[in-house]
Amino acid sequence: MPPAPTVSERPPERPPEYPPVPRGPAGLAAELRTALMRSTRRLRAMKSDDDLSDAQFSVLALLDRCGPRTPGELAEAEHVQPPSMTRTVASLVERGLAERGDHPGDRRQVLVRLTPAGRTTVEETRRRRDAWLARQLAGLTPAEREVLARATEILRRVVAP
Repeated sequence: MPPAPTVSERPPERPPEYPPVPRGPAGLAAELRTALMRSTRRLRAMKSDDDLSDAQFSVLALLDRCGPRTPGELAEAEHVQPPSMTRTVASLVERGLAERGDHPGDRRQVLVRLTPAGRTTVEETRRRRDAWLARQLAGLTPAEREVLARATEILRRVVAP
């Protein structure tokens, strides 16, 4: 029997390969959930301001997409209690990323809107996230990118209200 190869003679180790996705909706759901959660964590890490929480950024992004909103509307959209949103808005205002203003139709209400600094923060974070993801996608084959393009369309349908 020949002697075992020494460490320097061993072929380089291949990176671990992922097991095949289990068949059926339940198995696919588990694998897809894991992949989406890992992707989300990686993308969330690409913020332009590391001191900004995910909840705070989410409110800034909502204001950028939808325009000024009342704190109650923000709380409903973000699925949090109004006192939590009040604290989030206060921290964004304190940091100069959002501002409170008069509501044109109801003097008892206030509207929260982005400041120019808030808009810059949202745009820079989106730019960083898109750049990171583009770098990851550049390493894929055109066929793999096509599969992801089709999967994106399907995922939009899956999560649509």
